[in-house]
Amino acid sequence: MWFIFPIIFRLHSSSAFSLYFLSLESGKQRKKMRTAMLRSIRASVQRSSRSYSSESAPARKVAVLGAAGGIGQPLALLMKLNPLVSSLSLYDIAGTPGVAADVSHINTRSEVVGYMGEENLGKALEGADVVIIPAGVPRKPGMTRDDLFNINAGIVKGLCTAIAKYCPHALVNMISNPVNSTVPIASEVFKKAGTYDEKRLFGVTTLDVVRAKTFYAGKAKVPVAGVNVPVVGGHAGVTILPLFSQATPQANGLSDEEIVALTKRTQDGGTEVVEAKAGKGSATLSMAYAGAIFADACLKGLNGVPDVIECSFVQSNITELPFFASKVRLGKNGVEEVLGLGSLSDFEKQGLEALMPELKSSIEKGIKFANQ
Repeated sequence: MWFIFPIIFRLHSSSAFSLYFLSLESGKQRKKMRTAMLRSIRASVQRSSRSYSSESAPARKVAVLGAAGGIGQPLALLMKLNPLVSSLSLYDIAGTPGVAADVSHINTRSEVVGYMGEENLGKALEGADVVIIPAGVPRKPGMTRDDLFNINAGIVKGLCTAIAKYCPHALVNMISNPVNSTVPIASEVFKKAGTYDEKRLFGVTTLDVVRAKTFYAGKAKVPVAGVNVPVVGGHAGVTILPLFSQATPQANGLSDEEIVALTKRTQDGGTEVVEAKAGKGSATLSMAYAGAIFADACLKGLNGVPDVIECSFVQSNITELPFFASKVRLGKNGVEEVLGLGSLSDFEKQGLEALMPELKSSIEKGIKFANQ
């Protein structure tokens, strides 16, 4: 833009001076805007981990298994931005060196190493504090639950066998679907290896919570940043039960019909994305975000931050089922406390009763697969 000023001077010197100073002022404003934007981005990245600076936070290694996939790549990026992570280990059967090289150029605390191929899985896992598992195939149009299960269950079983050997004390965050079955598979693999600790195995159901918050905020016309909605049950279809009666802030103006519609949309959120992508993908970006949120909560718990509470699918005795998603208090040992369901509306009580048979079947299917 600077080349225009000689011309303006020849046309009208007083106008030129005015435009010159306006341009300077505009440049200052743009600089201020850029500075403010950078500060905002950095603040948003570090907000959930504000209890520690990178210098004071303990060294923590996070391993992402399936890091070259549709969920794994954005998840790797988000974990690289987390100041609580000092070592980021990225593993997949192919493509990992490129992902690791790309992410490693980001100027944040963690050192990044990529590992490719089953022969390097042990190295990827050694010393890990948190292991996140998004490995597996995504759900595609026309794919049955059995199709998805048969592929991903085998992948999860193999990865968990390695976790039991190389980092038996790590917190394991299971993203691979169907979570209602893959978490029980992992538990059985760990039991066989003699390393099972129910406090350290989590099914990541955070995406259900993220969706419930977003949909509720939109319908209730409240700022989404201040919304909280617990989601209980499982992580598939009817087993997903958002407790909108416990949502905060409470929107008294929502009708029963609107609550039913919000519940249905939360349950069908994955299908909504699959259909919108026209068979070319599933919920990868929002799932990566949800996975990063839950991993951050686990890291804060490990580091001693008090009152870290998230919903997760864990071993539980709050129902007759061995696994159930509910609010969980996280701490230095993983699960510090599995919190109860609280007061339910009549509609939620019906939903709870309806989800139990399907969730029970999915859990039993996972246990049976692991013991074959």
